[in-house]
Amino acid sequence: MSGRNERQHHHQHHHQHQHQHQHQHQHQHHTVPLAVLLKRELANEKVEKSNLVVVYSQASENKKGEDFTLIKTERQRVVADGVSTYSVFGLFDGHNGSAAAVYAKENLLNNVLSAIPPDLNRDEWVAALPRALVAGFVKTDKDFQQKAKTSGTTVTFVIIEGWVITVASVGDSRCILEPSEGGIHYLSADHRLDTNEEERARITSSGGEVGRLNTGGGAEVGPLRCWPGGLCLSRSIGDMDVGEFIVPVPYVKQVKISTSGGRLIICSDGVWDALSAEAVLDCCRGMSAEAAAPHIVKESLQAKGLRDDTTCIVVDILPQEKPPTSAPSQKRPVKGMLKAIFRKKSSEPSSYIEKEYVEPDMVRELYEEGSAMLSERFETKYPLCNMFKLFMCAVCQVEIKPGEGISVHEGAPNQGKPRPWDGPFLCSSCQEKKEAMEGIRTSDRHISGSD
Repeated sequence: MSGRNERQHHHQHHHQHQHQHQHQHQHQHHTVPLAVLLKRELANEKVEKSNLVVVYSQASENKKGEDFTLIKTERQRVVADGVSTYSVFGLFDGHNGSAAAVYAKENLLNNVLSAIPPDLNRDEWVAALPRALVAGFVKTDKDFQQKAKTSGTTVTFVIIEGWVITVASVGDSRCILEPSEGGIHYLSADHRLDTNEEERARITSSGGEVGRLNTGGGAEVGPLRCWPGGLCLSRSIGDMDVGEFIVPVPYVKQVKISTSGGRLIICSDGVWDALSAEAVLDCCRGMSAEAAAPHIVKESLQAKGLRDDTTCIVVDILPQEKPPTSAPSQKRPVKGMLKAIFRKKSSEPSSYIEKEYVEPDMVRELYEEGSAMLSERFETKYPLCNMFKLFMCAVCQVEIKPGEGISVHEGAPNQGKPRPWDGPFLCSSCQEKKEAMEGIRTSDRHISGSD
């Protein structure tokens, strides 16, 4: 019960945070929030790029108490070209206990950030995020497995930097985006074996079996599962008692939205099992972020009842001030910032007529990759010296002595001194993990080590 009380207290704290933001938007259009003034002092030439506000809320109804969230807003970091801020939103839906979800919540962000080389400018930092997220997920999983606990967790991890949104996900806690121009963008994959044919093929080719639970009388019931272990997800963090083809390598998508903003919704499967993406967006359209998250949870409970932990985070990315006249804004008088951006749309098909005078491609896709192969995830079009630390393992960041690094593209220890163009490099234990995930080795050593 203490977890429930803690959550409610947490929830109130977000509401308070929210009221402050909304108060600024709706009643003080001409004042500048203190945080923005501070940012201008620190990086005045860059302020036009950060001309946005992130407003959010979360709501949760617990059945098992295995859903956890991580929310960090307005985190500042010094970059080569000034000071930049970013926000982080994470959702962790645990299974077989909450240990993996709690561990990921406490360690994943640091593991991701430590995989980003220092001294990058803002654009390079954003470009390095997809690879750093892969490294951070794999390191978090590898470190948690040392604890010999059998729980696992989904992770959906969102980093917002300026108008760029980067989402990394394993499992089925999906994340959707509705840009202010309308439409739905899916920013996460669904790693359920039931719905993901590519992942079924990957697991069977690595030596796993995919099938339903057999009741003994020949009847098969429930969702498709991976054997050994019986997990219905193909990717997760933790789950050391299932085969090593259940991997922690995330699907990553990075998009840039227009300066009119958008709404992100991140939910555990308690919501997605009850409501479609369209229904989720429709049920909260016109509402502030503060009202939207509790309303989505309420709607999903009304649709299906409390069958599972049900958690929702709603994040609105809003322009600081309404831009001066433009064609779309003349068609809709502004009654208040949130109302204007997330107004109730008519239910007629013509509700999307605004597309005619909105530029196409208001959401620009910068990066998308879902491969489970580390060698494919660590390729980069940027100079390697900018993206990787030369004498460090690309996954766990331990120092590699000359001659010990194994190129992620090769698989044999590097003879002599590592050369930047051969990299990135893995230490021997991360190389073992890479081979196990790719089905090159059996799980024998892994299982005997966990007895």
